[in-house]
Amino acid sequence: MGTLDGRVALVTGSSRGIGEAIVTELARRGAAVAVHGRDQEATGKVARAIQDDGGTAIEVTGDVTSFDQVESMRRTIERRLGALDILVANAGGSFTPPAPLEEISEQGWRATIDGNLLATFLTVKSFLAGMKQRGRGAIITMASSAGRVADARAPIPYGAAKAAIALMTQHVAAQAGPYGIRVNCIAPETILTERNRERIPQAQQTSMAGFHPLERLGTPADVAAAAAFLASDDAAWITGLVLDVTGGAVMR
Repeated sequence: MGTLDGRVALVTGSSRGIGEAIVTELARRGAAVAVHGRDQEATGKVARAIQDDGGTAIEVTGDVTSFDQVESMRRTIERRLGALDILVANAGGSFTPPAPLEEISEQGWRATIDGNLLATFLTVKSFLAGMKQRGRGAIITMASSAGRVADARAPIPYGAAKAAIALMTQHVAAQAGPYGIRVNCIAPETILTERNRERIPQAQQTSMAGFHPLERLGTPADVAAAAAFLASDDAAWITGLVLDVTGGAVMR
């Protein structure tokens, strides 16, 4: 028996990286999952891997900054898997390079704010009403240490968007709690996704690890384990939490 047997879950942005690790872990624990991304080939690859491992998975594609497309995804999931029990609003990223605030373009600012904060808002908005009607649900959003601790080297729009997501999560937790819905947020630090392993030189990885009391960088599996816990009944008395998955880095 898995801890999530009988549950239906969606993880946005789950065709690679942290999202892929989360959706794979939820499926491993028994949830029927929807793998989401914009690249159908990539989502299909993840879904097939889950199916080959004995899990239940479908793929959905869509732009999470478009409410119409999110609603279309919701209808597909409900038709093929049933009503959603677990929502992980993971899709996002930094779409503006670090720069002094006065050098950030309006277009760059909007790209990062929309790709993170707007995407999270629209995704939660689409699924929350049904969860309220059913009187159950677990929602997990994705912030970042960049939204928890200021750093002159961090992209300001990304930090602002992630800080807003963390606070929005707590507001939604306060509103949705009486309906039996738990809403929590994970705030990771640098995670060694496949892309980051290629992008960050080994010497720099070693140097960055030294800023963490646990003296290593995080892995997608670290975040996936946290998400699976928050999605499960083991976290039944936890809501409105912003969980720092950072190896202790935010203490400094």
